[in-house]
Amino acid sequence: MTRHFLRDDDLTPAEQREVLDLAARLKREPFSERPLEGPRSVAVFFDKTSTRTRFSFAAGVAELGGSPIIVNPGEAQLGAKESIADTARVLSRMVSMIVWRTFAHAGLEEMAAHAEVPVVNSLSDDFHPCQILADLQTIRERKGELAGLTAAYLGDAANNMGHSYLLGFATAGMHIRVAGPAGFHPRPDIVADAERIAAETGGSVTILTDPAAAVAGADVVITDTWVSMGQEDEKAARIATFGAYRVTPELMAQGADDAIFLHCLPAYREYEVAAEVIDGPQSAVWDEAENRVHAQKALMAWLLKESE
Repeated sequence: MTRHFLRDDDLTPAEQREVLDLAARLKREPFSERPLEGPRSVAVFFDKTSTRTRFSFAAGVAELGGSPIIVNPGEAQLGAKESIADTARVLSRMVSMIVWRTFAHAGLEEMAAHAEVPVVNSLSDDFHPCQILADLQTIRERKGELAGLTAAYLGDAANNMGHSYLLGFATAGMHIRVAGPAGFHPRPDIVADAERIAAETGGSVTILTDPAAAVAGADVVITDTWVSMGQEDEKAARIATFGAYRVTPELMAQGADDAIFLHCLPAYREYEVAAEVIDGPQSAVWDEAENRVHAQKALMAWLLKESE
């Protein structure tokens, strides 16, 4: 059966550990897995601009022995003159994997329904699961075992990052607290899915409005930009709405003494995070960014093996 990775809970807890173990090995031994030797090709579609996603997938595919085919907006018929289903059928005969950074999550689901090769969600409006794998790898490097750790995510909790932290961290057996203002909380169905997973893994899910309560004693403090792509016209309003959720040194001090700070980037200093935090000793964001390469290489290698 062809395996896809569209949302964080497409991996079971045991499978997530396998991928993270492989990611750690690939960081130590970058060329020890070459499933794309040939080279075999991977189609990498971008409906949104990107830095980390583009470079990490292009580098990762190459290090696995393959050739990335980068497709920018307007360079293919996908979803315009040609249906997603037909695109999936055609590409399945030409490439070994399809990676897609897009808007509506339903498009990824349609692609996976008709593809005979693995489909990877490199970002959608609902989920950002590849980022969460990199975050989990970074936390393991700093903290060891993931199960039992507490993480706090602050800000716009209704976005793809808030959703993926709930699912991915619950899968890892972590206690995930998500704090955002009223009207900016995760979708109830995703909260329910995360709670179900947490009940199986020993983790927990808590939705809050108080940032201090979320950070209290936390091992990991996380935020994201308040103004995502397409929200530029809302910048002033969103800054006013989320001002209380800025990660400052004072807020970080309420976490555990050895708490680390994560941000998926790009970051806007003095909006969602103080410069002293992101550029300070508790910050792990540069390891986090690098780990996009290793975690995604591990994911691609694992999916190819499981889909044989």
